Amino acid sequence: MKAAMTFLVCLLIGVAVRSQVTPDAKMNSFVTALMGRMTLDEKIGQLNLPGAGDITTGQAGNSDIAKKIEQGLVGGLFNIKSVAKIKEVQRIAVEKSRLKIPLIFGMDVIHGYETVFPIPLGLSCSWDMAEVEKSARVAATEASADGICWTFSPMVDIARDPRWGRIAEGNGEDAYLGSQIAKAMVRGYQGDLSGKSDIMACVKHYALYGAAEAGRDYNTTDMSPVRMFNEYLPPYQAAVDAGVGSVMASFNDVNGVPATANRWLMTDVLRKRWGFKGFVVTDYTGIMELTPHGLGDLQTVSALALKAGIDMDMVSEGFLTTLKKSLQAGKVTQAEIDQACRRVLEAKYRLGLFADPYKYCDEHRASTEIFTDANRNTARQIAADCFVLLKNKGNILPLKKGGTIALVGPLADNKENMPGTWSVAANFEKSISVLQGLKDVAGEGTKIIYAQGSNLDYDSLFEQRAGMFGKNLHRDHRPAAEIIQDAVSAANQADVVVAALGESAEMSGESSSRSNIGIPEAQQDLLKALLATGKPVVLVLFTGRPLTIKWENDATPAILNVWFGGSEAGHAIADVLFGKVNPSGKLTTTWPQNVGQVPLYYNHKNTGRPLEGAWFQKFRSNYLDVSNDPVYPFGYGLSYTHFSYSDLSLSSASMKGDQPLTATVTVTNDGPVDGKEVVQLYIRDLVGSITRPVSELKGFQKIDLKAGESRKVSFVIKPADLKFYNADLKYDWESGDFVIMVGGNSRDVRSAKVNWTK
Repeated sequence: MKAAMTFLVCLLIGVAVRSQVTPDAKMNSFVTALMGRMTLDEKIGQLNLPGAGDITTGQAGNSDIAKKIEQGLVGGLFNIKSVAKIKEVQRIAVEKSRLKIPLIFGMDVIHGYETVFPIPLGLSCSWDMAEVEKSARVAATEASADGICWTFSPMVDIARDPRWGRIAEGNGEDAYLGSQIAKAMVRGYQGDLSGKSDIMACVKHYALYGAAEAGRDYNTTDMSPVRMFNEYLPPYQAAVDAGVGSVMASFNDVNGVPATANRWLMTDVLRKRWGFKGFVVTDYTGIMELTPHGLGDLQTVSALALKAGIDMDMVSEGFLTTLKKSLQAGKVTQAEIDQACRRVLEAKYRLGLFADPYKYCDEHRASTEIFTDANRNTARQIAADCFVLLKNKGNILPLKKGGTIALVGPLADNKENMPGTWSVAANFEKSISVLQGLKDVAGEGTKIIYAQGSNLDYDSLFEQRAGMFGKNLHRDHRPAAEIIQDAVSAANQADVVVAALGESAEMSGESSSRSNIGIPEAQQDLLKALLATGKPVVLVLFTGRPLTIKWENDATPAILNVWFGGSEAGHAIADVLFGKVNPSGKLTTTWPQNVGQVPLYYNHKNTGRPLEGAWFQKFRSNYLDVSNDPVYPFGYGLSYTHFSYSDLSLSSASMKGDQPLTATVTVTNDGPVDGKEVVQLYIRDLVGSITRPVSELKGFQKIDLKAGESRKVSFVIKPADLKFYNADLKYDWESGDFVIMVGGNSRDVRSAKVNWTK
C-alpha cells in the first residue's frame, strides 16, 4: 500500500510538472519535428524578410517573390496591406510550398494604423500609461483586422539631441518614463498573443540609436558602459521584461562595432543578461550596410550578423544568398543557422499561425474594425491629453465661442500633415485639419477667417524635402509680402488670432535631422507681422522635436504645443482651444534656448565646478553668451487652472535596510476649473561610488482635481528605487544621503532629505 501511494504521489507530481511546461514543451516538440523535415535552404529561407515588392491583389502568384515563397525561401513579408493581398500570399506559402510553413506579415504600425494617434513623442506627454496602452491596443486591433500580425514598434530610443529627427518616434529623454511607456506599448500590442487582435511587437532600435553623434541620423554612437546601462538601455530591457516577441537591431555602430554585427549587444546583454527568448530582426538593409561600415563583403558580414545573434535579415538577402557558402567554408555552424530558424518558427507558433495561417485574414473584421467612430473618438480624446500648454499670459486661452477668429499659417488648413511622420496606413483625406476642427467645435456663431499667411519656408527646395510621402504643403508662389498681407488683413478683422505654425510632418522622423531647430524664417516673419497688429495671438505649435523658440516664448502671449495629433488632430486642437478639454500634457524633453546648448537634459551630472547662483560666473560650468537654463524644463506644462503644492513630508528622515519610505505632498487645485496634474517624484543620490545625476525621475501620478479640491499624493520609495549600475556594472544601491523631490516638473519641486543605510 505504501509503495502504491508513493507511486501515485510521484505520478501526480510528474503530471503537475508536465502540465506546467506543456505549452513550451508542445512548441519545442512541434518545431523540432518540423525542423527535422527541413532542408538547409528551407531553414535559411525562414531567416529571409523581403519587402512586399511587386505584389498586387490578384497577381501575387505571378510575382517574383511568389516563386521564392513556393520554394520555401521566404520567412515573412513586410509593408503589405489588406486582407485580400495577405490572404493571397499566405495561400501560396501554405498550399504551394513543400512544408506549408506560414509567413509572418509585418508593418510599421508606429502610432496607430488607419486611425492615427499622436506621434510617439507627443503621446509620451500624456504621462498616462492607460492611454498609451489603449492607443497600442486600438492600433493592434485595426492592423490585425487588415492582416498584419507583427509591428515594428515600439521605438524606445532615448534621445537628448533634438537635431535628431527620430526623436519624434521615441518617448523623450528619460529612461524611467521611457521604460514605463515601453511596457505599456508591448502590453497593448501583444496582449497574450492568443487573440485575433493580438500582434507581435518589435522593440527598436537596439541599441543607442538615439545617441547619434551631432544628431545626424545613422551616425556613430560612442559611450561608456555605465552611461549605457543607467541612461539608455533600461527601456529596451523593460520591453524584454514585458515579454516583447522581437527586437530590431539599430543601424549605428556602438563603440566601434555596428549593432547588427555586435555579439556583445545581441547575445551577451540581450539574451544572457536579460533573458530574451524571442527573435532579432535587422532594420531595413541592415546587413548590407555593414559593408560600407567597413566590415567586409556581403558573405563576410552576413556571417558576422548570424554569429552576433541576428535571426532575420530584412531586405538584404545576405543570409539567403551566402549562408550556405559560409557553412561549407566553416565560417558559420549548422547550430547557428538552426538556432535562428528555431526562433523565427517559435514566433509563428506563438502567434498561432501554424494552428490557423489565416488567423488575421477575416474580411468581416477588415470592414468593421478599422477607422471606426469609436476609434476616432478615442484618438481625439488621447490627442487632447497630449497637448502641452507652454504659455498663457493674460489667460487668452481658452477661447470664447462667438466673435471672429483669424486662423492663419501654412499648417492651418493642411490635412496631410496632421498625422505626423510614420503614418504609413493613414488616409490623409480623412484627417481633420485645424480649420475644419475649429469650424466643427466653434459652431455657426463663430466667424473664422482663414489665410495661409506664409509658406513653410522661403526655400522651395527645403519645402520639397519637408513635404515627402504625400504630405503636400500647397506652396503659394506669390511674393511673401503679399501672402503675409492676407494674414494681416484677416487679423485686423478678428478678435483673436490663431497662428498654426512650426514644422511639417516630415521635418522630423527618419533621415530628417536638422542643424537649425527653430521655426523657419518665413513663419517667424509671419508671426512678427501678426504680433504687430496688436491683436492677441495664440501660437498653435506643430513639431516633432523640441524647438528653439526663446523669441517666440518671449513675444507671444499664448503657445499651445500640439505635436502632430493624428487623424483627429483638428478636433482635438479645437477641444483644447475652446476649453472643452483642459490641457494636461507635460514635456518629456528639455527645450533649449539655442542649438548651442544641445544636448540639454534635466538629469545631467553636477560636475566639480557647478554653477551655483546667478549666471554668469567665471571658472564655473556655464556659457559666456547664454545661461544654462532651458526655455522649458523636462516635465513642464501649464493648465487652464493652477495647482499648488504643500511642503513635502517624509515618513522618516533616517532609514535602514529594506523598509519603505513614504513621501507625501498635498496638491490643491486653487484655480477656477477642474483639471489634471502630473505629480512627479525625483530623487538625487548625493554621494556615490560614481558621479550621480542631479535628479532622476522615479515615479509619477496623474490626478484629476475639481476646482478647489485638495488631495494628498503619496509615493512609496524602496531601496530598489535607489539602485544604479556602478563602475563594475553591478546593479545595486549604496548607503548615504538622498534628496527626495516632488513637483509639477523637474525644476519646480518641494524637497526633503533622508539618510538611508543598508
